[in-house]
Amino acid sequence: MIKTFAACLALALTASTAVPMAVQAQQPAKPATPAATKPAGAPTEDRYIGYYYPKPTSTEVFESSMQTIAGAERPQRIQFVTVVSQGTIQSAYRVPYAVFAKGEKGDKMIIVGMQQGELNTLYRMRALLANMTTMSRLSPFFQERTVAEDATFFDLLKLLGFKQLTITDGEKLTHQVTIK
Repeated sequence: MIKTFAACLALALTASTAVPMAVQAQQPAKPATPAATKPAGAPTEDRYIGYYYPKPTSTEVFESSMQTIAGAERPQRIQFVTVVSQGTIQSAYRVPYAVFAKGEKGDKMIIVGMQQGELNTLYRMRALLANMTTMSRLSPFFQERTVAEDATFFDLLKLLGFKQLTITDGEKLTHQVTIK
């Protein structure tokens, strides 16, 4: 699975380099900070609550020192998520989650658990995100644009212009990360 994800990540990001991407290696990001309330300026209504996931049970804000790549727009984010999803669909075993992008600008990534009990704690959700960090670090794209051993999956999302990541067990728990 790691090789499949890394290959898909490399393919998606290589394909999206058709737009100008003049970003050099950057400093590592600050760790995510849990947030008790919605960030200032955040929309008061999340139209995906009740459709793709239940109301968030926890939130955090991740402040990345990365700069969004010039030219990273909706088509590149949709392509990235499509290739990652394709990699999970073509996996040799059933991957316990689905990944997709939503929002007018395609800047909201959503990960939904597809199997009972797989993402039923915040710790399991964070473990999946840690695995995605590991897989991201294997891609040449990530290695060329970051200090790979310090950067995280959230940093990759920031590079691509994602503003929010929502991860849910698809039943009761939803964790939402605002990416700044």
